[in-house]
Amino acid sequence: MLRLTSPATVVVLAALTALGPLATDMYLPAMPEMAAALDTGPDQIQLTLSLYMAGFALAQLICGPIADRFGRKPVMIAGFALFLVASLLCAFAPSIEWLLVGRFLQAFGGSAGPVLGRAAVRDIHGPLEAGRVLSYMASTMALAPALAPVIGAGLLLLFGWASVFVLLALYAAVMLLILVFLLPEPLPPEYRQSTSPRAILANFHLLLGQRAFVGYTLTNAAAFAGMFAFLSGSSFVLIEFMGVAPPLYGVLFTLIVGGFFTGTLLSGRYSRRLGHDRLIQLGALLCALGGSSMAALALAGVFTPWAVIGPHMLYLIGFGIVMPQSMAGALAPNPRIAGSASSLFGFLQMTIAALGGALVGQFHDGTSRTMAIAIGLGGMLALVAYLGLVRSAPCAVPAAEQSRNRA
Repeated sequence: MLRLTSPATVVVLAALTALGPLATDMYLPAMPEMAAALDTGPDQIQLTLSLYMAGFALAQLICGPIADRFGRKPVMIAGFALFLVASLLCAFAPSIEWLLVGRFLQAFGGSAGPVLGRAAVRDIHGPLEAGRVLSYMASTMALAPALAPVIGAGLLLLFGWASVFVLLALYAAVMLLILVFLLPEPLPPEYRQSTSPRAILANFHLLLGQRAFVGYTLTNAAAFAGMFAFLSGSSFVLIEFMGVAPPLYGVLFTLIVGGFFTGTLLSGRYSRRLGHDRLIQLGALLCALGGSSMAALALAGVFTPWAVIGPHMLYLIGFGIVMPQSMAGALAPNPRIAGSASSLFGFLQMTIAALGGALVGQFHDGTSRTMAIAIGLGGMLALVAYLGLVRSAPCAVPAAEQSRNRA
């Protein structure tokens, strides 16, 4: 078994959390071919992404409270087992309807990794150190979205789109073995909570009554919605509209993930010096600047790959700063219900992103305008949420937790 505080445990938690970006990013280059193979349109294929996010959001409301009662490890084992079966269903889906069912079940199982990975960091490292650890964990996780489209494009050319989901099933199988044999249970017995509906709803009510929790969550959700708009529309914009070849699309995607990687490194390096809030303000400003720049270029009729990739790299630098710090800020005052807090945080994040992605697919006009406007709105709303809710909220980290963190 690994030591909970060892660097290897952080890497394992990052690998478990990476299931989310792998399941969303790896099949992006294959989306146009999947539409042709399943005899459907871009809107239905984009729906597989939005439905995944909707299922992901719904499942988080369930797995977090259950993990607060029974522990993180058994819930993650069950989730990864379901993800494995669902991935095989996607790989061999004979129609778009079966693919949609498989994607929903994938999301339901895959939600356990990101939700409980965040909660486990809070369990192990406390409120103040969690932001730094989550930042470095996000840096490790950045390898997933950086490599996923490149791997997906290669699999598409060599074996066809179904091979992407076979590889996801193999990844889930490896993670299951690591969970069973290497990862200890991170949740202390004294922090176990009731799973009665009244207790769960009371916890959610408590969280929604915290101005800081709502502010951190909405800041993250708005910024994530802008990123998800890119995931939902970029393959159709860059490959179909701008004529970018699938392998080059994978390379360009790797470049923008480099922006996210840079943001997470900056977040980790300056977390102790600047604190959550100053970093989030900087990140939200960068998101607003990058998103509004892309929207302005699209509205001016500048339709080149670099008019999309350049601004989105800046956007993802900002999101790389916002994401881990807003997660840590939302979970900080809630040590005994970290699973529920992570669940509600993720539910709101994914629900807002799924709605944004569905709108991008619904109003796609064959150009980059709809996607760019959605990304611009995401960046601006993240900044508004921070300024309106987070900046004026009092800090609510329990004194005992702060003492524990400094010990």
